[in-house]
This record gives sequence, structure tokens and C-alpha cells, in this order.
Amino acid sequence: MSNEKIAQVELGTGGPLVGVQGLGCMGMSEFYGDTDDAAARETLGAALEAGVTLFDTADVYGSGANEEFIAPFVRAHRDEITLATKFAIVRKADDPHFRGIRNDRPYIRESIEGSLRRLGVEEIDLYYMHRRDVNVPIEESVGAMAELVQEGKVKQLGLSEVTGDELRAAHAVHPIAAVQSEWSVFSRDVERTVVPAAAGLGVAFVPYSPLGRGFLTGAFVNADSELAGNDYRRGMPRFSGDNAAANAALLEPVRAVAEARGATLGQIALAWVQQRAQVHGLTVVPIPGTRKRSRLVENAAATRLVLTEDESALLEPIADKVAGGRYADMRFTSAGRE
Repeated sequence: MSNEKIAQVELGTGGPLVGVQGLGCMGMSEFYGDTDDAAARETLGAALEAGVTLFDTADVYGSGANEEFIAPFVRAHRDEITLATKFAIVRKADDPHFRGIRNDRPYIRESIEGSLRRLGVEEIDLYYMHRRDVNVPIEESVGAMAELVQEGKVKQLGLSEVTGDELRAAHAVHPIAAVQSEWSVFSRDVERTVVPAAAGLGVAFVPYSPLGRGFLTGAFVNADSELAGNDYRRGMPRFSGDNAAANAALLEPVRAVAEARGATLGQIALAWVQQRAQVHGLTVVPIPGTRKRSRLVENAAATRLVLTEDESALLEPIADKVAGGRYADMRFTSAGRE
């Protein structure tokens, strides 16, 4: 990779300029096996050097530990980065497997204060509702979020895992800058309603897990036998048993394109996601997560890789053949509401 920084795009209508690829920080604290703090800190610096300026965290990652971990980096480079964090997923200290969802006004107020405190900042650049509680009107939740903008605690609002109708309803209450949902050559359900809605409203799309949680890079085949016992992916339907074997076979077209282009599987997968911007007519800023500087550099280089029509055609059928759902608990996706 050259010393040239990655290109910049506007994050939502009237939003800040950010690198066309961001960085997901979740794995630096939890979920993907043991972490290496020193390597993760080096990766944060490498990201900024490469022109990556959108840094994504959430209060649920490590139960606040991830916000605390990136806080010194954030404060040292506050004018250079766009900081995104999220609320809505609830955990319990006495039950590590519990996950709840809250979108009510009191919880939103409590959550923003906690994030501001852990991050050591006075204002969040982009504040997401991490998941949708269907029992709370989205207008009510976004109204509470809009109050945070008025109070100077938040600059822009985002939503994660919502449908097109939910995005339109939210946007009517307060402008939404970005929608974050899973989007990759393996996961394309968002193209049904929310991608067209975002394009029509001028809302940016921030794909998380654009590398299929590492599966699309070929880093592992079967989570049960290859990943550590504390790796969250062991409980995800796509990555174990017969599903894993079937899905691994789907990588052959990705591998063929990668070999022909002298690229990695991950770079081809990321290039595909980046080109959804042209296909669907909206801003797309994927946030692949990594804890390694070498992988960060590899991922950033993918922003300069443009797939041909023939290459894209080879990848087109993959998503329809994927075995297994994105999550074991479908409350955490918009797929069932699309």
C-alpha cells in the first residue's frame, strides 16, 4: 500500500467528511477471542495514518470497556476523527449470556451520559440506536435522541438494523445521518427496503461485518473446531456444523477473483461492498474490524480496487446460497421485518 490516504466521502447529507472506510473497534475488547491491547493501539494509529477517520464503538462492547480503551486515542486526535458509539443493547453482570434491547427515553438519557463519561469527551459525533425495540415507537426514541443534539451532546444521529419504513419514520422526526447494518457478499437482506430508503433520503450506509466476521477472508472454516472457546462466532449459525462446510464452498468465486487480481479474499469482499455505492446510489462506508496493523493496511488498500462487471457477476449469486441465519436470536436483525 502506498502512503496515499484513502479517499473521503460525506457521511450523510451535510455530514462530516470521513475516510471511505472506517474501523470497527469491537474486537479490540471482546467477542473474538483473547485481545492484545498493544497491537490494538498500534492498529488505531495505523488507521489514522491510512486516512481512516470513522471509529466505531458501542457501550455494549466489553460492557463499556471498549469505549474506555479507545478513549485516550480519541482525545489525542479529537479534531481528526469522527467518533461513533451506540446504545440499546442491555447486558447483566450476573448473566453473561443475557441480551436485552431498550429504546425508552430514560435509558437513552442514562446511556449517553455513560458513554460521554467513559470516552472522556463532551460530544459524540454520531450516536446510533444499536437495535430496535419494536415495543417502543421509533418516533419516540428518535425524539429523545434529537434532544441530545439540541443539548450539544451529540452531533448526528444514526440507526442500526432498521427497515426502510422505520428509517423513513425516524428521518421525519430528525435527520438521520447514517444507517449501520450487516452487508456483505454473504448478507444482502438490507437491499430489500433500507438501502433504497437510505439512497432516497441521502442517508449514508455503514456496513458492519463486511468481511462476514472474518469468514470471507478464509481465516477459518468451522468455528467450533478452529476458534477459541470464548469466541462469539462459535454460537453463530453460519459458522459451525454443516452450514460452515456449505458456506466455505461458496468462497470459491471470491478466491478465483482474488487469485486473478493478485489480491486477498478479504480485499475482494471489501471492494464488492465499496462498489455498492455506485450500484445503489448512496454513500457507503464499511467498518471492517481488526486488531492487527497488517490487516488494517490490507483492508484500506481494498478501497482502491475496482471490480469489473464480469468479476461482480461471479459474486452475485453467493448470498442466496448461504446456509444459516446471521444471528441465533433474530431479534438482533432487521431481516424478519424487511
